[in-house]
Amino acid sequence: MTDYINELTFLTLVLFSIASGLYFLSSYNRRIAGAAFLLSVTGLITASLALIARTMLIGRLPLANGAEFALCFAWFTVLIYLIYEVRSKNGGAGGAVLLIAALLIASILILMPNQLGDNRPLVPALKSPWLTSHVLTAVFAYGGFALAAGLAAMQLRTTASPQGDAWISRIIGISFIMLTITIVLGAIWAEQAWGRYWTWDPKEVWAMITWIVYAIYLHVHRQRFWRGKNSNILAISGFIIVLFTKFGVNFILSGLHSYS
Repeated sequence: MTDYINELTFLTLVLFSIASGLYFLSSYNRRIAGAAFLLSVTGLITASLALIARTMLIGRLPLANGAEFALCFAWFTVLIYLIYEVRSKNGGAGGAVLLIAALLIASILILMPNQLGDNRPLVPALKSPWLTSHVLTAVFAYGGFALAAGLAAMQLRTTASPQGDAWISRIIGISFIMLTITIVLGAIWAEQAWGRYWTWDPKEVWAMITWIVYAIYLHVHRQRFWRGKNSNILAISGFIIVLFTKFGVNFILSGLHSYS
């Protein structure tokens, strides 16, 4: 089963990587965009199969360790991107978003190669009904921020449009709500697990920094002079902080969340 999961994960990386390249090339040849979309859907299917296989191996939802989160993160990012492309009829951000997804998958194979085959019992702190809701809302929030960053990168490469700005603002607004719920659920869980709602753990601190950055984005985006390049840079900067919050903190800073 472990080999099957690893092979599916590697295949997903290949599919997302090729899809990203084709999306970038589609700016020169629109007919390539159809192949990129098809490869993205296929990669989403292989990622789904990897998640299903992981669920069968461990007997629970794959939401606990870093590899599981990264795979869910990439899966949801591509899913909402494809929904966005179908609804907006615009595949210009596909290169950036699929590249983000491919890098997330690559991080599993490079930084966490053994975690997808790890079948050890959960540590006591993770044996909680709050695990599923806390992590799923985080996946939703982070996936939305990834999509917004991809759209913002596209806006910087081309002429920014009011419609593009509106999409980014709407996506960040929804993702910000989910991030807020994630933090609240995490605080409730922390009180039950460690006896305090807030411990100033590095993960908590950087989650709050992320929240503040996106709160600033939503505030300044109301100002017309901040729309366009400035708001797009802020959306990308916010996502860089998201990545550090999830991965940088785990590998660089030790704390109560180091097991994830």
